[in-house]
Amino acid sequence: MMAVFRHELRSSFHSMTAYVFAAFLLAMIGVGAMLYNIELAVSNFEYVLSFGSLAFVVVIPILTMRCLSEERRSKTDQILLTSPVSVKDIVLGKYFAALCVFLIAIACTLVFPLILYAYGRPETGVILTVYTGFILLGAVFISIGLLVSALTENQVIAAILTFGILLFVQLFDSIKGAIS
Repeated sequence: MMAVFRHELRSSFHSMTAYVFAAFLLAMIGVGAMLYNIELAVSNFEYVLSFGSLAFVVVIPILTMRCLSEERRSKTDQILLTSPVSVKDIVLGKYFAALCVFLIAIACTLVFPLILYAYGRPETGVILTVYTGFILLGAVFISIGLLVSALTENQVIAAILTFGILLFVQLFDSIKGAIS
């Protein structure tokens, strides 16, 4: 599992995938921090992260679209499946590599609460709880993206299907309220 994890993590940072993911996530959370905290002059960071959770619907398909579909398209899945690594270890290695890229991007967003602490008094418990929920939501979305990537050969189809599923999951409460 560690060999697959290291390979996936290295390939994420050798391509633009991790950088595009982190830049878009930081930009969305930065815009949310500007709109909610600076414009409204409040120190409630939980609204900023709820704004960032909508960014997940767009960026997590980009992060997960190539995980397994690229292996199937280039026919390297045959080599990977015949290696002495179990299928469970392959999937877990790819999942934890995508989760690690996600956690690195989330760690970069910790600068925003530090700015709030410099100029206001945000609630630490609320920020920790929101970050915990944010990380768990990202982990679930990454697993959905990895599943869709395993079902398709084309990266673009994997990204579009993942986007559709994540959008449905994100808007499910609104959809449920609209149906009698």
